[in-house]
Amino acid sequence: MTSRTLCDLATSLLDMALPAACAGCSIEGVALCPTCCGALNVRLGLPAGVPIGLPSALPMPLAQLEWCAPFSGAVRKALHGFKYAGERRLAGPLAAAVAARWKAAGAGGELLVPVPVHAERARRRGYDQAVLLTAEASRRLQLPWLGALERTRNTAPQFDLGRRARRMNVAGAFALRDPSQAARIGGRWVVLVDDVMTTGSTLVACAEALYGAGAVAVSAVTVARER
Repeated sequence: MTSRTLCDLATSLLDMALPAACAGCSIEGVALCPTCCGALNVRLGLPAGVPIGLPSALPMPLAQLEWCAPFSGAVRKALHGFKYAGERRLAGPLAAAVAARWKAAGAGGELLVPVPVHAERARRRGYDQAVLLTAEASRRLQLPWLGALERTRNTAPQFDLGRRARRMNVAGAFALRDPSQAARIGGRWVVLVDDVMTTGSTLVACAEALYGAGAVAVSAVTVARER
């Protein structure tokens, strides 16, 4: 039995034992209803790039940065349920939005890489939400993905910190999980996948590790951006 089949079976059993309720509005029957899914796609038709007025137009050394929606309302509730309430069923609609935005605005990319949580945090939650998100986005974009990075220290939550402190908090905090993976990264355009971007410090730290492994370009796409 494949891992995909096992995942589908686990989801079906979960649906029978605990029927889904929309993370955005609590309507029963789905993890995220069509109306709340619409909030994920508010930027779908916008051109690529960062709107004027947002700080750090493109955090260096990222080649491109895209996101699906502002971190507010139903999107915020969905991400909170996905990260902290164990609602893995949200990986599907969240990844669908990521894939749609990258198809519409992404300049390129050959390999998806999730921005990992620390191993201890993943153990407490029972999963790494960025890994689930990346695996689902990979299927929709028909691009391979690789869990190439690990968080080498359990950094403080970024939302508690100011801009400068965020940079210091994650500087040097990411490395290749296995040095042999450099062979799959070298010479390739990598797209980082994460749930929320604020200042971009975490994405920059990940990009630096990937450039160190030989990536020719590193872009990023997230579900939301906190303004």
